[in-house]
Amino acid sequence: MEIIEIDREFITLGQLIKFENIVESGGMVKVFLSDYEVFVNNDQDQRRGRKLYPGDIVQIEDIGVFEIKSSAP
Repeated sequence: MEIIEIDREFITLGQLIKFENIVESGGMVKVFLSDYEVFVNNDQDQRRGRKLYPGDIVQIEDIGVFEIKSSAP
């Protein structure tokens, strides 16, 4: 499991995918989400605007598992 630290309240699923360099551009996120199964806290979710908060677990088929953590003190 990879830890993703954020310095704000949330990030979107699309931002996570781009931040992790899973796709090269933000425009490719929509296509990626239509091709791969993504689970957020064990619920399937393909919305690139899905808000991810500290404590959320994101599982992307054939890519990996990511846990969102806050970097704020």
